[in-house]
Amino acid sequence: MKKITLLAAVIVVASFASCKKIRTCKCTFSDGSSISVNSDVKLSKKDAKTWCEGSTSGGSGYSCELQK
Repeated sequence: MKKITLLAAVIVVASFASCKKIRTCKCTFSDGSSISVNSDVKLSKKDAKTWCEGSTSGGSGYSCELQK
C-alpha cells in the first residue's frame, strides 16, 4: 500500500513540474527584424503568455508572441 501511495505522489509531483518551463517570446519590430527572448524563470504557459504580451504594452513599434 505504501508503494502505491508513494508512486501516486511521484506522478502528481511530476505532472505539476512538467507544466512549467523556460519559455520563448518572439518580438517582431516594425522594420521587419525580430528577436527571441527567453524567460529567466520557469513559467506556465498562461503566465508566459501574460509575460510575453505584457512586454508590448508600451506600443513602441513592435509586437511579441509566445512561441510553442
